[in-house]
Amino acid sequence: MASLLKKQRETRSRCLPGFEHINRYWDKVHEIDAAKILPGEFYVTREHELISTVLGSCVSACIRDVKLGVGGMNHFMLPIDKGADNSGTNSESARYGNHAMEMLINAILKAGGLKKNLEVKLFGGGRVLASMTMIDVGQQNIDFIRHYAEVENLRVVTDDLGDIYPRKVLYFPMTGRVLMKKLRKVHNETLEKREKRYQEQLRQEKIDSGDIELF
Repeated sequence: MASLLKKQRETRSRCLPGFEHINRYWDKVHEIDAAKILPGEFYVTREHELISTVLGSCVSACIRDVKLGVGGMNHFMLPIDKGADNSGTNSESARYGNHAMEMLINAILKAGGLKKNLEVKLFGGGRVLASMTMIDVGQQNIDFIRHYAEVENLRVVTDDLGDIYPRKVLYFPMTGRVLMKKLRKVHNETLEKREKRYQEQLRQEKIDSGDIELF
């Protein structure tokens, strides 16, 4: 039994170099290799895989080359940082939208994609934090990503941004398929605590240094 469970957890395809730190597993529901990304992470693949994440006020961009099927997803918490170094796939700067977008697109191009063939799908930016006195980070992320896509002349084919609900997003870069669920009936205290803790961590570090399928 233990060996069977281990086999079920093992993935069946290799990830691209530089993404070994990403949590990958065999998704038994969709019968496909899957990569789960957290805030500040991104993942790119040339294989038939899915990429999953859960978003609160964060935003994810799902981007792929429609001809080659190479693509990926990022997950960023804050819109912009002017001083961080954005080298490597495990860079702390991936938590900021401007670097997260550059890093994701550059990784897709490095894997063989062409910018002229890219399609973009955008998700997240919910106002999930209970405190109304806090800055609406979700709206800031939405404003950033829409402006970034316009300035960079990226073809956004669909988006689901804003509202008050967290989202679970599953993205299949090879086909462009997206499964998205708004988590309307779950208790969001854990997600809220995570986002507050993450925001505070970023502040402290600064001081110190096209269709959507619903399922």
